[in-house]
Amino acid sequence: MRLVVARIGRAHGIKGEVTVEVRTDAPGERLAVGTVLQVPDGGRYRELAAAGRPTSLTVTGHRDNNGILLLRFAEIDDRSAAEALRDTLLEADVPDEGDEEDAWYEHELLGLAVLDPGGSRLGEVAGLQRMAAQDLLVVRTPRGERLVPFVRAIVPVVDVAGGVVVVDPPGGLLDDDEAT
Repeated sequence: MRLVVARIGRAHGIKGEVTVEVRTDAPGERLAVGTVLQVPDGGRYRELAAAGRPTSLTVTGHRDNNGILLLRFAEIDDRSAAEALRDTLLEADVPDEGDEEDAWYEHELLGLAVLDPGGSRLGEVAGLQRMAAQDLLVVRTPRGERLVPFVRAIVPVVDVAGGVVVVDPPGGLLDDDEAT
């Protein structure tokens, strides 16, 4: 299975290093030196590929810089090439380890109907934001997108096969009603 493991940020220095936003629970394994990462089709990178840029990148170095992960790739050797990769997603082939309770990939959650405990539709899952303390579900509601802490107390049911997520939000989390 191929999953997004990182997003390239800004260039760092003049030798082609880039900052990355980690999107995996195993960065030491999935972003290790020697790992070949794929660049998904589409977006700005398709244009770069047509101009002779690689569609896969081999990690040749990684280091921590004040809490920010920096990567270097064999195919990128200067700041201009690194800056051209900004906002590019990086994918890795990972083994499908079967169903693990309370563990979902973002692509499994996208589009699931979001229901309240009574079965009323609140919206749909539009994304997942990974944060330091906990992940947040991005829920698209009729009033716009809302962020919901992805914890069992608020999201007691995730039924991927059934196509639903049950959210039991505290007052004010998903509604815009203001007290008068």
